[in-house]
Amino acid sequence: MALSEQPSSEAESGSLLTKARTALRRGGAFLVVGAIGFLVDAGAYNLLVFWGGAGVLYRAPLPAKIIAIAVATVVTYFGNKWWTFAHKKSDNPGREYLLYTVFNVIAIGLQLGCLGFSRYVLELSTPLSDNISGTLIGQIVAVIFRYWAYDKFVFVGKSAPAGAPMRENA
Repeated sequence: MALSEQPSSEAESGSLLTKARTALRRGGAFLVVGAIGFLVDAGAYNLLVFWGGAGVLYRAPLPAKIIAIAVATVVTYFGNKWWTFAHKKSDNPGREYLLYTVFNVIAIGLQLGCLGFSRYVLELSTPLSDNISGTLIGQIVAVIFRYWAYDKFVFVGKSAPAGAPMRENA
């Protein structure tokens, strides 16, 4: 009896291994896209707020952060659409774009909350404190939220099998 159960157990572990590899590939792709978005966000924010000592939006860090996040959001949308979630084909791109925007507005609120807390509650306004609170901590919170929301609500089209490559054509 134990012998007849063994092939099933091996198939399950192979399937589990395939699922784990797929999750790691997709998670890795999401993190790479996020890292690029992070660099775009941090670079744009620092240019707007600290370029030349006191940038054009030095006294307006929250609008500067909104602009930086908006630019990074465009970059990460296409990275996630074409790489991370390429295995999910949408039959309703309008719905996808709308939900992507809604969840990004929520994520922007999370990032702004971190920056605003640092600036206005803790009264920290150095480049280091802004980057730690708004860019690093805010980005970590927003990335976790975004991955969950994108996977559950935004990129929900027909999925390729778990073991299928993320994208055949580059």
